[in-house]
Amino acid sequence: MNETAALLLRQAVRRTQEATRERAATGRGPEEADDVAGTFSTDGALGFDPLPLLRALHEAGSGAVVIGQVAGIMHGSTELTGDLDLLWDGSPEQGRALHAALAATGCTALPELDRPQVEYQVPGVSGDLCTPALPWGDMDVVPCLARAVRTCDPAGFAIQYVDLDDLIRMRHALGRPKDLRRAAELDALRA
Repeated sequence: MNETAALLLRQAVRRTQEATRERAATGRGPEEADDVAGTFSTDGALGFDPLPLLRALHEAGSGAVVIGQVAGIMHGSTELTGDLDLLWDGSPEQGRALHAALAATGCTALPELDRPQVEYQVPGVSGDLCTPALPWGDMDVVPCLARAVRTCDPAGFAIQYVDLDDLIRMRHALGRPKDLRRAAELDALRA
């Protein structure tokens, strides 16, 4: 298993921490991100570190797959973010694994996993937990779970993240300005 994607994520975490070191909190959370700048412009970027949660997901046996801009970063995008979005299958077994990982990383209010998209927050990162039942336009995201790729973090845990082609299709399905810009960047990285 290749470490490249995990190393890209570690570099982005360091860059985010350096870029926000002097930034004062504004009270704007990731849910208030605009469709152009994304969550990097919110308080979600302050202290951003998804690695403890990603380790806990591995240790809990979760099949959750990293999507969104963190997946973009793992594919080579240079645009930073302030949240970690995950795709999971919606099954009770995987729900228990998600709850175990969230609890292990300090989540004090475990989210009810009875909707297609729910927010979560742990120290260092927040984001959305999405299931295939969430409307993705014309895209069927169920196959994305099976096609996910894996990277090995230098600390010894695996991270599953969405395949590049699937991520680009997700970006186009969402269609927001930031998604289209990021899809174009990912397309250019393939060339």
